[in-house]
This record gives sequence, C-alpha cells and structure tokens, in this order.
Amino acid sequence: MEVQETRVQTDRVLTIPNILSMARLAGVPLFLWLILRPEFGGPKSDTWALLVLMLSGISDYLDGKLARRWNQISRLGRLLDPAADRLYILSTLVGLTWREILPLWLTAVLLARELVLLVMVGILRRHGYPPPQVNFLGKAATFNLMYAFPLLLLSDGSGWIASLAAIFGWAFAGWGTTLYWWAGILYVVQVRRLVRADAMAD
Repeated sequence: MEVQETRVQTDRVLTIPNILSMARLAGVPLFLWLILRPEFGGPKSDTWALLVLMLSGISDYLDGKLARRWNQISRLGRLLDPAADRLYILSTLVGLTWREILPLWLTAVLLARELVLLVMVGILRRHGYPPPQVNFLGKAATFNLMYAFPLLLLSDGSGWIASLAAIFGWAFAGWGTTLYWWAGILYVVQVRRLVRADAMAD
C-alpha cells in the first residue's frame, strides 16, 4: 500500500496481513480453475468463482488496514499485496477472455500496461531503485477492475440481473482501464525523473 512508505517496516513474515495476502495468492489458481471448468467439460462454477473474487477483495482491504492499525507493515507485505492484485487481474483476464466474455482488444490494452510497467521496473533496477510504490490512483484502478470482472462474469447469463451486471460491469471496466493506464503513465514519468536525476548527478 502507498502508506507503507511513511511507517516503520519490519522483516517479519508471519503477520496477519501477510497471511491474508498469502491466502489471496493461493486463491488465484483456484479461481482460474473454477472459471475455466466449463471450457474443459466440467460444470459451470461461476458462483464459486465469484465468491473467491469477493473474498479476495475483502482480504485486499483488510490486509492494508490491519497492517496500519497493528503496526505490522512489512517488506514482504509490500511485495505480496501488488503481486496478488496483478495475478488476480491476469487470471481474470485469461479466464474471461478464454470464455469470450472479454474482447481480446481489452485484454491486450490491459496487458500492454503491465508490459510497460515491467519495463519501468527493469530500468529502475538497473539504476539501483526498488519497484515503484502502489499509489492511490493505481489502487483505485485495481478496485474498479476487481468490481468490473465479477459483474462481467455475472453478465454471462440471461435475465435482467445479467443485463444490469453487463451495464455496470462495462462501466467499471472503462473507468478501471482508464485509471490503470493513467497510473502507468505516472510511473513512467516518475522513472524518467529518477533516471534524469541520476544522469545529472553523474
């Protein structure tokens, strides 16, 4: 989380927030299996997949809140939290695209942003800097996408609930994608400033 920069960090591993983040990571393959079961001849398990996503969202909120309240902010937590966010987004993109709920172009747009960020992380490491911190804008983008994906999964059906889920799902997907790229551009600007400062110092 963004606030982790402003507090004392520890090397502790077995903290409640870290355990929550680890549980979120363990849920990624479970979610992917549940969402893809119909594609391999199994029963449709969208309700269970939605439950895993919902629990992931709750734990995402709790791990940061508890870390701050109980002073359990750790270096491991700084790695686990964004890693879990990105893996859930990636697994959801794979699952929904495979089932043709998400169009390929939207998946490509979101993955292109991840590729840009990966390049930026590589540049930072080459200059001796850690990966960029998760800022509020990036977290807001993730929350929008994590709202969008369950709604779009729910829209894969019939009736008024599916129609309503599609409307709100695509609205959240649009906002989330825009914010996701906005946060990515800010990361690029941040990296550019750091590299320029290094060049001037030399």
